[in-house]
Amino acid sequence: MLAARTIPMVLFLLFGGVIADRFPRTLVLQLSNVLSALTQGVVAFLVITGQAELWMLVVLEAANGTVWAISFPAMSGMLPQLVRRDQLQSANALLSLSRGGLTVLGPTIGALLVVTVGAGWALAVDALTWAVASLLLMPVRIPPRRASTEKSSTLSDLREGWSLFVGTTWLWVVVLSFSVLNAIHSGAWFTLGPALAKKTIGEQGWGLVLSAESVGLLLMTLVLLRVRLRRPLLVGMLGCSLMGIPMIVLGVQPHLLTLVLLTVVAGAGIEVFSMAWNLAMQENIEDRMLSRAYSYDALGSFVAMPVGQLVYGPLGEAFGFRDVLLWSGIGYVAVALLTLSSRSVRRLERAAPVPAAAAATTEV
Repeated sequence: MLAARTIPMVLFLLFGGVIADRFPRTLVLQLSNVLSALTQGVVAFLVITGQAELWMLVVLEAANGTVWAISFPAMSGMLPQLVRRDQLQSANALLSLSRGGLTVLGPTIGALLVVTVGAGWALAVDALTWAVASLLLMPVRIPPRRASTEKSSTLSDLREGWSLFVGTTWLWVVVLSFSVLNAIHSGAWFTLGPALAKKTIGEQGWGLVLSAESVGLLLMTLVLLRVRLRRPLLVGMLGCSLMGIPMIVLGVQPHLLTLVLLTVVAGAGIEVFSMAWNLAMQENIEDRMLSRAYSYDALGSFVAMPVGQLVYGPLGEAFGFRDVLLWSGIGYVAVALLTLSSRSVRRLERAAPVPAAAAATTEV
């Protein structure tokens, strides 16, 4: 079922970018939310009535993955149409704050629904939230984009997106870097990490470590509401490199308190990169191609994650979990810092000048 959702997500991401750049993004999101509500509603009905079979769920999850592939580029590209450029960092921080808070609350609410009313009704509530999300988008009005005077095919739009991708050095360098970093993160941290933690700091301890990462994300989001990033990718890649340190510690000498503290810092670093990347994309890619740029970014970044999950199990068995985690952490830091050898990454600055009213904010 997980594969049935993931494979269409990867296959249709680029087409999702084309759709989001051609049509009004609010409309794309509304339709995507309605389709998500329908598919999850059908899953809920099948589970509640006891008619669910594996092939049915596989088909419905494949549909869900396809819908996500279309909605993600639209959502990613819509923010610059909603706020002024000088408000992009604050707007991204508020979005991140809401996402982070719901990431903490969502699993708890979901688990509570499962144990009280059952899995089927929990899925029904999930379907309802998608429907509500579609309704909440109805009053959203964004300025219409300038219509293109030339007719273009899907293939030509994909080629134009590819030309933008390979022609923007900082874009392809960071995406290439994250294809490696995400493979390490998903393989070393999320595959070998729980197995090693079970034998050392325990399952509850590993849960605390993962929660600490979320705490770091939320705390840094509050900081970024006030602190302005001047060279976003420089600061972002430095922050991202911090994620390798907990891997090293887990491989060398797992200690719960040390890991929790380091993971808080690492989570904060990941949030700095997330903010930096969104600002780099939203301020330096023209609006008519922004969703396609995000789709190429997501494809390059996500495609390596299942590779890491598949490879790291055999690596851990062959060379030992601790040694693999240690060298993976070192490699993670090295790849993140090596990305800064690209001048276009290191020197990229904010595209818009700071308004006078915001001149008093701190810069890093």
